[in-house]
Amino acid sequence: MRRAEPWQKAEIPGPEKALVITRPEVVTAMIKRAKRPLLILGYESAKLDLGEEKLIDYAIKLAESVNIPMVATGHTVSELTKRGFQHAAFMPAVDIANRLRDPDWKGLDGLGQYDLVLVTGLRYYLAWVMLSGLKHFADKVKTISLDRFYQPHASWSFPNLPVDEWHSYLIDILKSLGG
Repeated sequence: MRRAEPWQKAEIPGPEKALVITRPEVVTAMIKRAKRPLLILGYESAKLDLGEEKLIDYAIKLAESVNIPMVATGHTVSELTKRGFQHAAFMPAVDIANRLRDPDWKGLDGLGQYDLVLVTGLRYYLAWVMLSGLKHFADKVKTISLDRFYQPHASWSFPNLPVDEWHSYLIDILKSLGG
């Protein structure tokens, strides 16, 4: 079994930790069950190689396969535009985290709060802090870290995975969603 220990040492996540995703079907089921999912795509997604493609290319396919709204952080929006993807909102990472924990925020489209937030491509320590804030102050929002290192503050997270196994999990999720 893979280790479910925080990749960032010397940080203590507390007694409540993320459930470990041992099968990609868990993520697929969560996405299908969600009424209002949201994908937060960090700026490192344009640099992270998944073999033949970058993480940003995977995120585009994921968002398009099940029509998940996407929030791009950092310079990611320009990378999305280069790839012809025009359906992402732009917002700084800390700002979207603050809005998600606001119970009165009506979402990017004004239709209400999101119930499932998928996070990928952010620096580990930034995702750690964002997910911690959501865990403690947005109890109706469930979170899934799609990154390859265990994020204890998410509701669900992959364990620490080698790149090839992480890529395989992501591809399995995409295939099972019809992408």
